[in-house]
Amino acid sequence: MKKLVVLGGGESGVGAAILGKQQNFDVFLSDKGKIKEKYKNVLEQFEIDWEESNHTEAKILSANIVVKSPGIPDKAPLVKALKEKNIEVISEIEFAAMYTKSNIVGITGSNGKTTTTMLTYHLLKSGALNVGMAGNIGDSFAQMVADKNPENYVLEISSFQLDGIKTFKPHIAVITNITPDHLDRYDYKFENYIASKFRITMNQTSEDYLIYDADDEVITNWLQTHEVKATLLPFSIEKKVEQGAYLENNKIIVTIDKDQFSMSTDSLALEGKHNTKNAMAAATVAQLLKIRKATIRESLENFQGAEHRLEKVLKIQNVQYINDSKATNVNATYFALDSMKTPTVWIVGGQDKGNDYAPLMAMVREKVKAIICLGVDNAKIMETFGNVVDLMIETTSMTEAVKIAHKASEKGDTVLLSPACASFDLFENYEDRGRQFKEAVRHL
Repeated sequence: MKKLVVLGGGESGVGAAILGKQQNFDVFLSDKGKIKEKYKNVLEQFEIDWEESNHTEAKILSANIVVKSPGIPDKAPLVKALKEKNIEVISEIEFAAMYTKSNIVGITGSNGKTTTTMLTYHLLKSGALNVGMAGNIGDSFAQMVADKNPENYVLEISSFQLDGIKTFKPHIAVITNITPDHLDRYDYKFENYIASKFRITMNQTSEDYLIYDADDEVITNWLQTHEVKATLLPFSIEKKVEQGAYLENNKIIVTIDKDQFSMSTDSLALEGKHNTKNAMAAATVAQLLKIRKATIRESLENFQGAEHRLEKVLKIQNVQYINDSKATNVNATYFALDSMKTPTVWIVGGQDKGNDYAPLMAMVREKVKAIICLGVDNAKIMETFGNVVDLMIETTSMTEAVKIAHKASEKGDTVLLSPACASFDLFENYEDRGRQFKEAVRHL
């Protein structure tokens, strides 16, 4: 019996363990930290051997194949030891894909991938396709393969997950954009991170498709110097494209072969230029998969956005509170500030991933009246914007940050939580940070 070791007992790890069990592997799951109660119950139910708060090396190094959580870096001593012994270390995405023949749409990018994934799933489901949504969002891909194995998958895939693929090949790949992020995991070299994102297309053939943002210089430069076998379908809001999607007189036009779809951007459910792009990417996928045009149009009009992504929470004394906790990098916060139409009190900060705040300078000058720092170390933010805004305050709790924002705002303003940083210094994750923000706003 082949031995599968799963490192990490979160959503993806437990899913991989279940699929491994179903495929007759001898499965052992190991997590250096604590495993959540709900996952322990699942492991017990499937009679899967597991350990927490420790990695027993002897047991792990006896594996035939190892599925590791995207959170564990390749530099970890345990991963190095496995590679030295030539034991295959892959991601859950790679492992799950081995056991399904379904049609896969894979979506990656620095920003917009969650919205684009949800939007694409919404379009395909509305078009009556048998489809599941998994990966970096919602359910584990592996567990879905083990359970329902729908005919189509829409997967949100992070660069960390792509680092662990060998044969994984989506029929349709989408790269929303590439901006510097997670550089701490890529030796602080942007080109390593770019190469990581492009792994999504490395196994594609001319029968497959790569949908990408043609206005993104990082992407277009890479495509000029590297060979890609997939059929290219760009989307652009700046120029006309023959095949793919572009904007003309406020209308999205998607052309595939001779088939054309168009709709006005005025009727899109989500506002902002970046969301027009997300809609273009999703509509291109839907058209490739032959969803009716009327269905694509209706679905783009009635889509409810992602939680923690420019989510309108409440209006209090004519001040709009917006939760954009999912903005964990500078580029995402740039989109958020860009879509602000009123004077803004900006709550920013958290665990800095080597951020350069300079690209936000013009936006902050134009739109931000007060900055509330919410982090353990706010020195860099204070240094960058200290002379740009009249009011700048440091806080270390969400309740305090929201109370001060309430005091600093007046009728017609917006209070925006858009941290531009990871959440791990004060919160469990960005969801926890967003929920605490909403909770604090409701208690004002």
